[in-house]
Amino acid sequence: MFKNKTLMITGGTGSFGNAVLNRFLDTDIKEICIFSRDEKKQDDMRHRLNNPKVKFYIGDVRDKRSVDGVMDGVDFIFHAAALKQVPSCEFFPEQAVQTNVLGTENVLTSAIEHGVKRVVVLSTDKACYPINAMGISKAMMEKIAVAKARNLGDNPGTVICRTRYGNVMGSRGSVIPLFIEQMKAGKELTITDPNMTRFLMSLDDAVDLVIYAFTHGVSGDLFVQKAPASTIGDLAKALLDLYGSKVGARVIGTRHGEKLYETLVNREEMIKAIDMGGYYRIPADNRDLNYERYFSEGVEDVAAIEDYHSHNTHRLDVEGTKEMLLKLDFIRHDLGLPQPIIASQSYVG
Repeated sequence: MFKNKTLMITGGTGSFGNAVLNRFLDTDIKEICIFSRDEKKQDDMRHRLNNPKVKFYIGDVRDKRSVDGVMDGVDFIFHAAALKQVPSCEFFPEQAVQTNVLGTENVLTSAIEHGVKRVVVLSTDKACYPINAMGISKAMMEKIAVAKARNLGDNPGTVICRTRYGNVMGSRGSVIPLFIEQMKAGKELTITDPNMTRFLMSLDDAVDLVIYAFTHGVSGDLFVQKAPASTIGDLAKALLDLYGSKVGARVIGTRHGEKLYETLVNREEMIKAIDMGGYYRIPADNRDLNYERYFSEGVEDVAAIEDYHSHNTHRLDVEGTKEMLLKLDFIRHDLGLPQPIIASQSYVG
């Protein structure tokens, strides 16, 4: 599907964009457009790759004119540009709205206007039952994607799908790099709540999920990977064991806007979820605005359905968490281990 096609990645200088590049550069894709506002990261990436397949465009999803200027000739889009840090969005919620909500609308509107064939929008478990500004803005982003897909009707020229995933291990702002930094500085690990659980995914898992949604999605669909979870306490123990560190850990308490566990699929979505093996596919709600179909026709089985969250998914112990952590290139590098061969590249064809 990607042969001789042009793929655009918004926010393409981030962790996800780099993982996609690693997966696609040696395939027969024609061109990959990196669209972001960070000129320093683009310059670093340009010099590191030195690959004519990769084109760089400075712009911001908040500015539709800059988005429009890149769209000509683009076949597919992975929309990863976002404000992702919970504290930053909590103190500057208007900025989260500008990037995550209005920026997504700009990308999708421009994609439709320019005849882009497929768009996959990246979301987060924090969008499910959101309690913080980041999650709320991502939930609204999902609603915009569904509304755009619904308005295009059956057999749309632009297929819009969503993915929702939990913590991507080692990504910008995540706890694993923080713990490693603290260990290397000889400081105690700061644990919010040792019983707090989080889904664990590698960057390769995240790329697999997006490609799976791209390949199998009907417009409006949401795709979720069945991911394992770990407690923060076991995650800290696993890292201390792997690095042979004796710094220990201390509990600092739950931070503002944090949940005890994260939900990937709520029960209203689970009742219509289709089990695809390693993934759930959740079709969009395509009812029109006839009020009785929303408020007069209930679903009896909803109360018997359970959310899919990090407390009831497969729980990793310390040894299982170590195995997940050893999927991370920078940890293997720190420990002097060889880099693994990525078997999941077979998804790209």
